Amino acid sequence: MSQESQGKRVAVLIDNGFEHSEMTEPRKALDDAGAQTILVSPSEGEVKGWKDKDWGESFHVDQSITSADPESFNALLLPGGVLNPDKLRINSDAMRFVKSFVNSGKPIGAICHGPWSLVAGRAVSDRTLTSWPSLKTDIQNAGGNWVDEEVVVDNGVVTSRNPGDIPAFSAKLIEEISEGKHTPEHAMAA
Repeated sequence: MSQESQGKRVAVLIDNGFEHSEMTEPRKALDDAGAQTILVSPSEGEVKGWKDKDWGESFHVDQSITSADPESFNALLLPGGVLNPDKLRINSDAMRFVKSFVNSGKPIGAICHGPWSLVAGRAVSDRTLTSWPSLKTDIQNAGGNWVDEEVVVDNGVVTSRNPGDIPAFSAKLIEEISEGKHTPEHAMAA
């Protein structure tokens, strides 16, 4: 267990329709590394994941997006799934939350469709990322450099393509969280 991850608080920002494995597996890796993961959502009560071409299990929301204080977290995890990030990127409270992490230089992990929140917040310009292939054009149109690699790290932002990349994604995210804040070179516009 990484002593540097011990006690670090990681916000897992999700809404209904997140890809089950892209939330649960990195979350378990973070918890096993000594971090404390907190599910934050615009939905209250419970959120339901997407698993194997159908709705999966429900998870209890720990904090509402409207009451979650970004300053109380050390890092942010943005799981994919098509529905989840599509909802988040049009939610002003969710975007405010993401913006706080980008502007502070705190580590962010975004997998599969998770980088949509970074694209929507104009935080990918001059940044190299990977994602599910359908986001390639979105990332490039937003000024980012898209690459087809298992895991990419750019100044504290860790991105991966799909559930097959989760082990490498989780390991790099834990490493970035252990390092702490980075220089916020890609601050989001207001």
